[in-house]
Amino acid sequence: MTTERSPQRADGWTAAVRQRLGLGRLLPLGGAVDGAWIAETAAASVLRGAAVAGAVLGSLRIGPARAALGTDTRAEPGGTAEAGPAVPPAPPSALPPGPVSIEAEFRAAGDRPLPDVAADLRAALVSAAATRLGLEVAEVDLRVTALLEDDAPDQVTEPDAPSPSVPVAEAAGPVAEAAAAVPGVLSLTRVMGPAVHTAEDHIRVEVATAGDRRALDVARSVRSAVSAAAADGLPVSVLVTDVVEVPAGTP
Repeated sequence: MTTERSPQRADGWTAAVRQRLGLGRLLPLGGAVDGAWIAETAAASVLRGAAVAGAVLGSLRIGPARAALGTDTRAEPGGTAEAGPAVPPAPPSALPPGPVSIEAEFRAAGDRPLPDVAADLRAALVSAAATRLGLEVAEVDLRVTALLEDDAPDQVTEPDAPSPSVPVAEAAGPVAEAAAAVPGVLSLTRVMGPAVHTAEDHIRVEVATAGDRRALDVARSVRSAVSAAAADGLPVSVLVTDVVEVPAGTP
């Protein structure tokens, strides 16, 4: 049966699917007990700042490490085999905790040996993933697509495709307010559903974080704050949907 509101409902459903797909893969931050994930688009935006002199970074994808393919490393929700802290389930379609791989293309300057440029770029990507995000990178596959002209800039990156807008959510209720008050949280978001999703066995919180703080550290603090604010003792997971660079000098 159709109604006058059916087109609007269909449009809303389509927009929600586009927003979800726009996040890319959901990548694990830290280990299983950290209960934290980050959208691939958010992680890639940070890694694009890791370009080195003589390289123009092109396409960049982040996915499971080859060693992890075919291996289910997910912990059982509610606890571990050693009766450690309760571990929340991963968000829908998220990669299980474990190392990731980076695949990237770049153009290289002709005045440096290509192996040297590739080694510098690989090291910069691994460092940025660890220090700014909290991603464990097992491998970086790089492919040179072209040589730069002599007058090309020393360090540039190709412009990113327009990022999908991440809908901001209001902090409604004590749990949401606790998450929003954590240093490094710029806003709550609502891509996978409400900003605070409460199920029978876990709580999931969506946030956008500031680029001057490591995403994993912020996610851990959000988990602690939400666990303290929630009275039911459910395990908490955090999904970072966006990382926003904050201008220098911003309080």
